[in-house]
Amino acid sequence: MSTIHEEMKHDKFKAKAVLDSKWLEEEIQYVLQKIDENLDLFTEKVPPAASTNLMYIPEDNNDWTASFWIGMLYLAYEYTGNDKYLDVIKTQLESFSERLTKNIQLETHDIGFLYSLSCVAGYQVLKDETAKEIAIKAADKLITRYHQKAKIIQAWGDLSDPEQLGRMIIDCNMNLPLLYFASRETGNQKYYNIAVNHAKQAAKYIVREDASTYHTFYMDTENGEPLYGKTAQGYTDQSCWARGQAWGVYGFALSYVHTGDREFLDIAEKLANYFLNRLPDDNICYWDLVFTEGKEERDSSAAAIMACGLLELSKNLPVSHQYKEVYENAAIKMIKSLAESYTTKKVHSNGILLHAVYSKPDNNGVDDCCIWGDYYYLEALIRTVMSWKMYW
Repeated sequence: MSTIHEEMKHDKFKAKAVLDSKWLEEEIQYVLQKIDENLDLFTEKVPPAASTNLMYIPEDNNDWTASFWIGMLYLAYEYTGNDKYLDVIKTQLESFSERLTKNIQLETHDIGFLYSLSCVAGYQVLKDETAKEIAIKAADKLITRYHQKAKIIQAWGDLSDPEQLGRMIIDCNMNLPLLYFASRETGNQKYYNIAVNHAKQAAKYIVREDASTYHTFYMDTENGEPLYGKTAQGYTDQSCWARGQAWGVYGFALSYVHTGDREFLDIAEKLANYFLNRLPDDNICYWDLVFTEGKEERDSSAAAIMACGLLELSKNLPVSHQYKEVYENAAIKMIKSLAESYTTKKVHSNGILLHAVYSKPDNNGVDDCCIWGDYYYLEALIRTVMSWKMYW
């Protein structure tokens, strides 16, 4: 990791960015209004990954994105203290317990997303012991995807699937906090060790020398040797998928928080610089960072993730760090830009952020709402107004 080098190439984020408290309250109230309007629709069902013509159609709890809705409910409850969110949270928690018991579409590393935002949050916010036990069982399920020799958690598919064998992806950095949580709560170091090993392999092989990232990288599971990088949702295998870079910044910062290993924070910083150096004028990234201008779609969901990642990165840097305020300023500018030009305030939609991209190569959820974008937008707002204990 020491060879990676990317410095900030412009001064646009050095000027102090300020968030007005009245403006913030109005923006949070808008998001809460949208959540309230969706409570009945999504009591037992969940929003899908992406909207269709800006509308989320209810579906069962069976996709990797199912927990972003309950995550928003926890944020809403923490901010308001209103019990109306607890009723839906209780119903949703039951579905996550059932999903784990019945092993419904859990051949994925996204068990971390699913059970951090549902059950870890349930324990953090509500001190729900049952939620804690479910989270630990989910961590047990997640570590069955670990390849001992390659030292990585396989992203997708059955472990015998030759197409997916030994494939790790940058998103997985956000799944590791479930393992850190399980280690802390059980006292068993195995979860921690697996999480750290995976994070180190991702840093070594997914991150390129110019501080860009592969979306996915294959390892030989027989001898542990690296094979090759490849994209699934980026423009090309060698380009830098914007949402992946955002997962990287936030995910490596989180591994620093849970381990204290400064190398993870350093790499998050380099990835952040690469991302910020390639933003267009309104500070909302294109869906792949190979694009810096033109008619390609933006990805508001990547910007929302990145805002959270930058706030976490800035929070953990020393006061003397040259970019500490720069990262915070950049996050604030992204939040403002999203609020001003990327929300559903003027259109008919039950989503929150417009102009997200799920998968451009698959023509799936392109220029629509994506549920993780909505979640991270609210998380970013909450981070700016209260001392928030992370679910990650």
